[in-house]
Order: sequence, then C-alpha cells, then structure tokens
Amino acid sequence: MLRLLNLELQKLLLNRTSKILIFVSFILPFFVILLSSLRINVFGFFTLELGELGIFNFPVIWHLTTFFASQFKFFFAIVVVSMIGNEYSNKTIKQNLIDGLSKKEFILSKFYTIIFFSLVSTLLIFLISLCIGLYYSSYNEASIILQETEFLMAYFVKLIGFFSLCLFFGMLVKRSAFALAFLFILYILEWIIFGLITWKFNVDTAEKIQNFFPLKSMYKLIDQPFQRIAMTKFPEKANLAYDYAVHWHEMAIVLAWTALFIFLSYRLLKKRDL
Repeated sequence: MLRLLNLELQKLLLNRTSKILIFVSFILPFFVILLSSLRINVFGFFTLELGELGIFNFPVIWHLTTFFASQFKFFFAIVVVSMIGNEYSNKTIKQNLIDGLSKKEFILSKFYTIIFFSLVSTLLIFLISLCIGLYYSSYNEASIILQETEFLMAYFVKLIGFFSLCLFFGMLVKRSAFALAFLFILYILEWIIFGLITWKFNVDTAEKIQNFFPLKSMYKLIDQPFQRIAMTKFPEKANLAYDYAVHWHEMAIVLAWTALFIFLSYRLLKKRDL
C-alpha cells in the first residue's frame, strides 16, 4: 500500500499544476477561520460579529465547518481527473504496466491517494473546528465537544465517494475536461429523473428514490446547517425543524457507490487495449 501511495504522490508532486491545486484545496478550508472572525457593520448602527452569535458553539461547529469545507472539494476533483488524464497523455500508464505494475495495483494506487488526501483534509477540518470551537464556544466539557464528531466521518466518506466518482469518469473518458463535464451531466440527469418520478408518482416517492442517486446521496451526508442554526435562535418556529443528523444508512449508500466506482474503473482498465 505504501509503495503504491508513494509512487502516486511522486507523480503528483512532480506536476506543477497538481501541486498548486493540492495546495489550494488544503488552504481553502482555512477560510472558515476568516468566517468566524468576520464582522459586519449594519448600516453604521452596530457591528455584528459572527463568532459572538453562538454558531461556533460545540457541537454545532462540527456540522458547520464540514458543510462549508465540502464545498471546496472540486479543486481536488480536478487533481483526481488529471491523475488519469496525464497518465494517458504522457503514456505513463503504459510504462507503469511495462515496469511490472498490474492494472489492479494501478487503480489501487489512485484509490490509496484519494484516501490519503481525504484523511489529511478531514484532520485539517478537525483541527480548525477544534480551535474555533475552543475559542468561541460557551461549552468546554469533553462530552459536549465530542458530540456529533460523526460529521467528520461523514465528511471523510463524502470526499472518498466524490473523488472515486471523479476517478471513474477520468477512466471512462481519459480527458480531464470531459470527466468534469460528465459530473455536470450526471447532476442534470439526476434532476431530470427526479422530475420524471415526481410526474409519474409523487414528490415523496421521488425524494426517497433520489436519495440513492450518487451525487444526491453524497450531498445528503451533510445537510445544510442554516435551518439548524435558525432552530436554535428561534425555537418557537416548530415548522423549521428538520432531520440534519448523520445516518449510517446514508454513509452505507455512499460507500456502496464508492466500491462500485472503483470496481468499474478497474474493469474499464482491464478490458481496455492500451
């Protein structure tokens, strides 16, 4: 495993564009810190500081930071599809196979890299959230701090699932730009299918089926936190209540898609004449 991971990291670090994109994808989550220190002047009457509103209290902080950080995943998605595109354009994939790397090991090297960067990103979000929470939170009991850390696991699974999908599209079309275009096409296709199911049956049935779609299932792992924050500020608004928790069956759906994408990537490579 370490041999394959080291091989892939060497390729990425030798590529200037990949190094820049990796750097950007790891730096962007730190903008959450800027968000916590943001001060808004309201028409000159008073200054609103987000950090003082209680939205960075434990355990809400885990939900908030993982949601915002997951919006930056597209930068590393470019790295993932570029990993495949560069292999074909530079003919390194054929050279790797000639040098003794099996097709299974080739796919595993990509997957191990996805796991590695997803893990590093998750650890960064953990440290950022912990620092912001310890600074702003009204609660410092260990039991409260550790509540809802399952959002970190959901974030990790979400990254692995999304990047595995990017890997599959990269293997399918061999070109980075086309692979990213396929992501957009899949997003549109999911909503078209949702509309057709709604027209044929009803919205409730359509939403239940939509939750099994690849992109939607990944999004559902970490729902938007704004409604939750509104609930804490206005508890009398009972109609604002919604289920924001991380559910293990939702993680299982994403992991199943991940396994399928990796398997399909391997099958494509195995059947393809290089």
